[in-house]
Amino acid sequence: MGESLKRYYPNILVGLQFGIIGLMIIFADGFFSSFYPLLIFIIGLGVGIWALRHNQLDNFYIQPKLKKHAKLITSGIYRYIRHPMYLSVIIMMFSMVIASFSILEMSLFLGLIVVLWLKAKREESLWCMCDDRYIDYKKKTKFFLPFIL
Repeated sequence: MGESLKRYYPNILVGLQFGIIGLMIIFADGFFSSFYPLLIFIIGLGVGIWALRHNQLDNFYIQPKLKKHAKLITSGIYRYIRHPMYLSVIIMMFSMVIASFSILEMSLFLGLIVVLWLKAKREESLWCMCDDRYIDYKKKTKFFLPFIL
């Protein structure tokens, strides 16, 4: 990866994440008119709130970078998965896919998963370089889905 791309890579990933989410919202049809998509969205929102209850906002960062005094959180949902905020986004956006299934919506959703996976992998590589405890934490937890992945 070139130096210039390496420097802007976190910003590119965040831009892609929000761009895809924006497009999914624009193309979503009837999202609030169906019970199941709304229920799934609320579940995803609950996952995000649970994560935020254990990871203070000053420790949270939207870019795949580590803050200067970042703290490794291993309580709450972080006890089971390393990236609950990304899981929250995936669940919420999946609700839009089932609300208005189309090839476009599904393609955007799969693209979003790839972007979130890339963000998570970058964060993990930074954590592994900065904190030896993270390697042990990785062995005890799953990536996105508790007990599965």
